[in-house]
Amino acid sequence: MRIVAIVQARMGSTRLPGKVLKEVNGKPLLAYQIERIEKASLIDQLVIATTPNGNEAIVKLCNELGIDYFIGSESDVLARYYHAAKKYKADVVVRLTSDCPLIDPIIINNVIQMYLDNEYDYVSNTQLRTFPRGMDTEIFSMEILTEAYMNANLEYEREHVTPYFYLNSTKYTIGQYTLERKDHSNLRLTVDTPEDLELISILINDLYPKNPDFDLDMLLEKLTKEPALIKINEHIEQKKLGE
Repeated sequence: MRIVAIVQARMGSTRLPGKVLKEVNGKPLLAYQIERIEKASLIDQLVIATTPNGNEAIVKLCNELGIDYFIGSESDVLARYYHAAKKYKADVVVRLTSDCPLIDPIIINNVIQMYLDNEYDYVSNTQLRTFPRGMDTEIFSMEILTEAYMNANLEYEREHVTPYFYLNSTKYTIGQYTLERKDHSNLRLTVDTPEDLELISILINDLYPKNPDFDLDMLLEKLTKEPALIKINEHIEQKKLGE
C-alpha cells in the first residue's frame, strides 16, 4: 500500500499573500512544514501540489529541497489532487495544507494508523475538532478520491477536495481522530493572517533552536505557560467552507 502525502500550496492568499514562503530565521514556512512531514514514518512519498501561475518560487523551493511537485488546476483542487495522486501512483492519499508549518508528524502517523487499523473510507482530525488548527490531517483511498473526482459537482466540493466524502456519510464510513485529553480546537497554529504569522514566528524562534522536533505537547506547554501568546490571534475567525 503506497501512502502519498499531497500538500496543496500556492502563493495566492486573500488575507496574507505569499504566506507559505514567509520566512522565519531565513527559512520559508513551507520548508519547516516539509521537514516535519518527512518525519512521519508512515508516509512513502511527499508531493507539493501547486498551480501554473505565480508559483515559480514554490517549484524552486521544491527543487532545492529535492521534493516532488505537481502543477495542476488552481480552482479545481480536487482535480489537482486526483491527477497528482495518479501521477505518483498513490494507493492512499494523505491530504495536508500548506498553512500548517508546525504540524506534528506524530499526529500525521496516528491518523494514518487509525485508517490502516480500521475499515474506514476516510479518517480525519478535522470533522470533530479537538486539535488546534494547524494540525489538520485527512486520509482516504485512491478509490474514493477517483469517485469524488468523477462525481463531485458542487464548487466547494471541487475547491476543498474532501467535502464529497463527509457530505455523503451514508455512502462512506467516516473515522474521527480526536484528542483524548482537553479540547484545544480554540487554538490557531495555522497561518492565514499577519497575526497568525506573528504567533508562529514566536513559537519557531523559541522552540526550534532548542529542539527542531518539538511536538504538539511542547507547543501546548508553552502556550499554557504564556497565555498572552494565545491572545495574538484568538480573535481571528476561520474562513468558512466555500468562502
